[in-house]
Formats: sequence, structure tokens, C-alpha cells
Amino acid sequence: MLIIGIAGGTGSGKTTVARSVMERLGADNVTFISQDNYYKDNPHLTYAEREKINYDHPLAFDNEQLIADLKLLLSGQEVQAPLYDFSLHARSRHTELLLPKKIVMIEGLHVLSDANLRELLAIKVFVDTDPDVRILRRVLRDIEERGRSIQSVHDQYLNTVKPMHDAFIEPSKKYADLIIPEGGHNEIGVQLLTVLTEKYLNDDPLQ
Repeated sequence: MLIIGIAGGTGSGKTTVARSVMERLGADNVTFISQDNYYKDNPHLTYAEREKINYDHPLAFDNEQLIADLKLLLSGQEVQAPLYDFSLHARSRHTELLLPKKIVMIEGLHVLSDANLRELLAIKVFVDTDPDVRILRRVLRDIEERGRSIQSVHDQYLNTVKPMHDAFIEPSKKYADLIIPEGGHNEIGVQLLTVLTEKYLNDDPLQ
């Protein structure tokens, strides 16, 4: 099994890159995981208290469970992975069945920030996109998909998103094997990642 990690700042196009590669490889060959679903659950906190959590900090993620689930997949076992409800700032009562396939692709802000997680990654990718493009994408996503107000998006970006990007996400770029500027719009970068994974699918494992 080959595990590919795709990191990058908010709105960089990580998911677009992952989906583009999956389309080329065929969904039957790839298990897709979003690190966003592994935000820590905080049922002991009120909604107002959960709203104040810094969700852009690496410690907001339950990487221990993520790593444990990846190891289960590596051993050939199915996983009931958590799903996160962003409207409630809490884990959903539903889960997602993940099947062990030849390729596991995980994308998220801090996929390269955690040393223990990096050890499981055969290919480490960083999607590098201009900050102005990223913030515009973040605004649209948070308003349209997560029911946020423009003021809350603005405040969160200045208070946590940008500081955490500068402190943790941007420095994690040094661990990448492949840097893809401009995300899914970079056809050559997407194709390079596809070729690397195809070599593995064709029984020519990466050395």
C-alpha cells in the first residue's frame, strides 16, 4: 500500500489535486481521507466554547486516531473513520467506511507538520498557492458550505489562519518530495504525481 500525503494552506487546492489524481488512477484504486474529519471532538464544551477553538493549530487534530486508522488500512483492515460537522464544530454521529486499497491519499493543512504522520507517507506533496487566491477560496467555502458570516471569516483569518500558516504550514513545505504551485490548475504537477502513483500500481514500487 502506498500512502500519499497532500498538504498546503487553506484554499490552496489540496482537494482538487487529490481528486484530479484519483480521477486519473480510478476510484477503485484509491482510498481518500480528509484530515478535516479528524478534528478532535470536544463534547464537554458548549457550542460557544467550541467556536473559540483554534482549528488551524496542529493540536486541533486527533492525529493519534488518524495514524491508528492508517495503520489499520496498511494491515488490510477496514476502518470506520469519523466525519466532522462544521456547522456544529463537533464530530458527526455518522462515520465513513474506508477500505484498504493500493493507494491511500490523505490531504489536509497539517499532513506534513506531524513527524509521526510523515513517517507513514511514501510521497509527500505540498500545494503552494498565492495567499490572495487562498483567502478568496476560503471565504467562498466558509460562507457557502459552512454557514459562516463574512465577519467571522475575516476575524478567523487574521487571528488564527494566517498566524498558523506562517508558524506551521509554510515551514512544513521543506518536507515535501513534490511541490505543486497553483494546485489543481497545474496540469504538469498533477500529471507528475499521477505518473509516480501509476508506477506503483503497475507493480514498480518506489524505491
